[in-house]
Amino acid sequence: MVERVDGVHRTVEAVWRTESARIIAVLARTVNDVGLAEDLATDAVVAALEQWPAEGVPDRPAAWLMVTAKRRAVDRIRRDQNLKGKYERIARQLEASGEGEDPIAEADAQLDDDIGDELLRVVFCACHPVLSPEARATLTLKVAAGLTTGEIARAYLTGESTVAQRIVRAKRRLAAAGVTFEAPSAAEFGERLEAVLEVVYLVFNEGYTATSGDDLMRPQLCEDAQRLAQRLTVLLPDQPEVLGLAALLDFQASRSRARTDSGGDPVPLPEQDRAKWDGLLVRRGRATLHRAGAWADRAGSYVLQAAIAACHARAAKAEDTDWVRIAGLYSRLLEVQPSPVVALNRAVAFGMAFGPERGLAMVDEVADLPALKGYHLVPAVRGEMLERMGRRSEARSEFEHAAELTDNSREKGQLSRRCGEPQ
Repeated sequence: MVERVDGVHRTVEAVWRTESARIIAVLARTVNDVGLAEDLATDAVVAALEQWPAEGVPDRPAAWLMVTAKRRAVDRIRRDQNLKGKYERIARQLEASGEGEDPIAEADAQLDDDIGDELLRVVFCACHPVLSPEARATLTLKVAAGLTTGEIARAYLTGESTVAQRIVRAKRRLAAAGVTFEAPSAAEFGERLEAVLEVVYLVFNEGYTATSGDDLMRPQLCEDAQRLAQRLTVLLPDQPEVLGLAALLDFQASRSRARTDSGGDPVPLPEQDRAKWDGLLVRRGRATLHRAGAWADRAGSYVLQAAIAACHARAAKAEDTDWVRIAGLYSRLLEVQPSPVVALNRAVAFGMAFGPERGLAMVDEVADLPALKGYHLVPAVRGEMLERMGRRSEARSEFEHAAELTDNSREKGQLSRRCGEPQ
């Protein structure tokens, strides 16, 4: 029985990870309230954890969650006098939609619809200017990407309690301000755009290298982020940072098939089979970056990151990579976006361009910054530099430390194996 319950819990978690953004987007369109939609979806997950161990996992679990969430919406509206007047019409619509012959099939069809625009509405709603920049990004990652508070905390290098409090306050703030689920006006796009781009970027990063779990990647998150980025290029074709982000995600996603071996373990960039890189995505990335180049004097962080990714895409072999140019681009990026993570990446680039001694010295300049405390890539990068310098014993200690810090089992396994490499 315990094994059965554990299996159901894993199934619920998997369904939530892959389908939560779609479920919340459909619910938000229905109840016209992103915070309420997320609460209803969470209620449905709780119901699944209670019922599925005894009743079995339904054939269409995401549709089951959708139907259950809608029923919970009706119950909540009928019960809560504050909501009753506001959502009485919605409650009638929800009840009517559940009177068909097969509500599960109806919900399944809704989830199969192309809801890219609905997801984008969720993102723009959660990035409303009544919220602080941190709250906008945090709430969107929670409701539009299905990330846990722990994953969001690791993405921002902060504590889980801070993230949880931020989410609760953000939802209350949206409700108090009467923010509804609607597309922003053209004038509102600009004031929300920076937060939207940051969120799309963080969603992709979580999909590209999951902060926890048994898999290196979460492809659905990457695809959602790419779809949102492409949609933004249609809506805002003259915004260089929008184009830069879309190009960057295409370049990064082009490597997906080469990033893991047959067993699912990570393959470092220098060792990847570049014949497996997706040429279509590379070409689309180049074309989009070329469009962004028309505004070279306004190049921001995403355009510069895309230019760095383009350097890798141009190299037929790892040894052909123009690391000197990449180091220069990282220096420009650090001016535009001063952050410890950018500084760490710049150190890697300088180490590749000008030798590991130079790179190690630059890593050590930023390693003790509070934002990088507990960040597993700091010892991992130090290990790389030390290994290239022939200091293998010290390198193994760094890889061991990095393995202890990461919560992704694939990364942990790779780093642990490097600890055991012979001298």
